[in-house]
Amino acid sequence: MEIWINPACSKCRSALTLLDAEGAGYTVRRYLDDVPSQDEIRAVLERLGLEPWDITRTQEAAAKQLGLKDWPREESARDRWIAALAEHPKLIQRPIITADDGSAVVGRTEEAVREALSRSQN
Repeated sequence: MEIWINPACSKCRSALTLLDAEGAGYTVRRYLDDVPSQDEIRAVLERLGLEPWDITRTQEAAAKQLGLKDWPREESARDRWIAALAEHPKLIQRPIITADDGSAVVGRTEEAVREALSRSQN
């Protein structure tokens, strides 16, 4: 498992605490320091089964500066959204956990983190 975190995020810290309590093996990626490429973002979106606007933190200052709320949420705009996430990684929802079975979850709740755990233990 890999978990994309921002150490300042309470949801990320909670997810790490739960993973540690369960004795899970995982790798931490501080995605603000080790910024995912557009291809990595595409791969995670595929694993999540989501679109880039689904994992965008639209209340961040960068989102407001870019005017993201007015961007179309359709296939033709997908690459534009992915480029924005790669250029402004603070916009990426967190934490994202990639499970060993090839899936991924946005681990903002204990249930989502446990789902990732169960997918990695089978």
